[in-house]
Amino acid sequence: MIRKVLKNLTIATALPLLFVGGVVAEDIDYGKFDDYTLRVKLIGGAQYEPLYAEIEKWEAMTGAKVDVLSRKNHFELDREIKQDIAAGTLDWCVGSNHTSFAPQYGSIYIDLNGVIPEATLAEFQELALKNSTVDGRLVQLPRHSDISNLYYKKSLYADQANKDNFKAKHGYDLTPPETWAQFKDQAIFFADAPTFYGTQYVGKDEAITGRFYELLVAEGGQLFDENWNPTFNSEAGVRAVQWFKDLYDAKAVPAGVLNYLWDDTGLGFASGTVALNLDWAGWASFFNDPENSKVAGDIGLVRAPVGSGGKRSGWSGSHTFSITETCDNKEAAASFISFLTSHERQMVEATKGLLPTRAKVWDDAKAEFAGAGNDFMVNVFETYAVSMTEDAFTPPLITPWIEVSNELWPRLQAAILGEMTPQEALDEAAAETKIIMEDAGYN
Repeated sequence: MIRKVLKNLTIATALPLLFVGGVVAEDIDYGKFDDYTLRVKLIGGAQYEPLYAEIEKWEAMTGAKVDVLSRKNHFELDREIKQDIAAGTLDWCVGSNHTSFAPQYGSIYIDLNGVIPEATLAEFQELALKNSTVDGRLVQLPRHSDISNLYYKKSLYADQANKDNFKAKHGYDLTPPETWAQFKDQAIFFADAPTFYGTQYVGKDEAITGRFYELLVAEGGQLFDENWNPTFNSEAGVRAVQWFKDLYDAKAVPAGVLNYLWDDTGLGFASGTVALNLDWAGWASFFNDPENSKVAGDIGLVRAPVGSGGKRSGWSGSHTFSITETCDNKEAAASFISFLTSHERQMVEATKGLLPTRAKVWDDAKAEFAGAGNDFMVNVFETYAVSMTEDAFTPPLITPWIEVSNELWPRLQAAILGEMTPQEALDEAAAETKIIMEDAGYN
């Protein structure tokens, strides 16, 4: 039944939209589910919302209704899902997921192989599907990908006084940073707390674990050795933690940065009070929209910097949708996630800067930007395309990843605050991580 309902999805990229009575309709068979209510739990946040405005179109085409039970940031949503698992209340069908989070959930989500037609899956990027697979099961359909690059205020670099003063202080020209050492120099140079900051960073949950991880890699380190023994308490790890601490101690970042998550950093840069912002592409159009952003028209973008290990940071993954094993109407759920990841819906997200997981959407979105004379967004897609090709790497796609992260991030905070030395913090986290990995059967 599911395959019959979705069999025509592969022609979505070639079919025009039809306007009927003011409602957009598509010549695609998403099935009929009259009077059915699909219960879903979705990630929320400014950059995720435009897609959800499309849901009413699926409702109009299928006769179903969507009941959004939750719309939270992913860390809160993850905790809620774990509560549902513990309480035996997985009485909903579709959930937002992420390639970094998915391995921990066991078998609560169905295998989409054989559910979503092979021809439809062939339209997705091979790496996105690979990273969405856990133990041979495609447990999630990729919505969009993420990786961070460096946004900066161009006017700061054009100011002659800044150029002269920086050159006198550091002995090299003031240009957008190529290395993490230059990033730190410039962030401290630009900072004028409490009204202006050189940079900011996400400071808690798996967000700061991921930032630490990519700096660790850039510095030449790794989280684990080939036998899954933790190795992040290395000299490279200490250098990575010290980068965060030096910026915090210099007041180059806001005092509350250890409570920041993604909306905080995005809104912070848009406020015009931050010079350098490492962030994902989903904020790009928001940053350059004068109705929302004080830095619109004054934004430069370069690839993420290189560490002393000669590598760029490039922590990456994909936001996804999954279907629960307990779903009472898997056909409707499959139809829904296929709709949300269709060519048309990925174009909606791509025009906001989110990185599509369907290969053709990259070209189509870039062509749309070029045709509109939107050179900024053309540059965004060109820059992020290089990063996704050359710099991207995921955290270990292992079951205990979030558990490991939960040992790491509070100790990273303690080191940044000076409550522990970076070495003490990483040694303690490594000892706890070793126990986790042993208990999980990895060594």
